[in-house]
Amino acid sequence: MRLFGFVRICVFGVGMAAGTGAALAFDDTVFDDSSGEVRAESSPWDVFKFGYSAYQSGHKDQAAEAYRYAAEKGQIGATWKLARMYASGDGVARDDYEAYKFFSEIVEQDVEPGSRDESYVSDALVALGGYMKTGIPGTPVKADPVAAQEYFMRAAANYRNPSAQYEMGKIFLKGDGGVKASVRQAGRWFQLAAEKGHAGAQATLGNLLFQSGKVVRGLAMMTAALERAAPADQPWIRGMQEEAFSLAGEADRRTAIALAQDILGKGDSDSQ
Repeated sequence: MRLFGFVRICVFGVGMAAGTGAALAFDDTVFDDSSGEVRAESSPWDVFKFGYSAYQSGHKDQAAEAYRYAAEKGQIGATWKLARMYASGDGVARDDYEAYKFFSEIVEQDVEPGSRDESYVSDALVALGGYMKTGIPGTPVKADPVAAQEYFMRAAANYRNPSAQYEMGKIFLKGDGGVKASVRQAGRWFQLAAEKGHAGAQATLGNLLFQSGKVVRGLAMMTAALERAAPADQPWIRGMQEEAFSLAGEADRRTAIALAQDILGKGDSDSQ
């Protein structure tokens, strides 16, 4: 397989001064200088590292070619990187269906929980669950809540993925994906994800606690979650937290703020 123009980018990131920035030297341990092709004896791991170096140096189109070669040789990390690049349009044109296919290849691998590659499979399962929730317009991938639930459950139960546990909590809260709605079951999944620092799970669990009468604990969890949340999640968490605060008494508010600081300091969200 020819790797086009990126064959002279060094996997080890050796910089060479240039007027517009640093260029990278050719790594002849991975590529044949005369043909510009990957040497037959090069391992997929070496090519994967080459791609990572290219990505870090800003040569994302070239990194994608290296990842593609390594992925074709069974390097699961390279397949995951390609999937993520296509899913977000990072260095390549965004293509959710292409990402879906790469994620599907990953979950078909025989990867045991606890192995070094489990994070790739775990993340791929969550990504596939997300695609199955809504489908991918203009492709054969149609919305399938039951399939989405199965992907999330695999990631949540087998790999203890907090994002998947959060999704399972939402599924049980609403009764989606062929499961019977259960606030108790939802709370258990939210708790598992919250213990791992998942801000969405912390906020949602806090709201459930608030509504069940555990006012201070619920307010504290929502406040801590708002502090930890990514920018994209802050608006809905803030709305939930502010609504709850407006309904609480002054004494409960003060106690909750102090407890939130304690939760943030300990790095957990014990709901007991």
